[in-house]
Amino acid sequence: MDIFLKTVSAINDETRIRILRFIDQNDEVCVCDIEKAFDMIQSRISRHLKILKDAGFLKVDRRGRWAYYSIRKPLDKFRAEILKEISYLDLDIPPFEGACNNG
Repeated sequence: MDIFLKTVSAINDETRIRILRFIDQNDEVCVCDIEKAFDMIQSRISRHLKILKDAGFLKVDRRGRWAYYSIRKPLDKFRAEILKEISYLDLDIPPFEGACNNG
């Protein structure tokens, strides 16, 4: 029951749904690109990403001081269905510019 509630709670926020869709559309995304795309401060983006990661949607790959987020694979059937349903929503998803200087 705890996993179910954590999952449902994670998607009970429009920003988190948009971030999830953004990452799903762009495979692997540096946290700096998410900050830029959503025009949010690092602490707010990090909070949303932590909630999505703790709910089992995301995996993180740390490379030096940068964190790259992607959809955890394989997703269980419940989360995969949620992600599929999110893909049908008419959401305003910012474009991926890949412009952060993390090299």
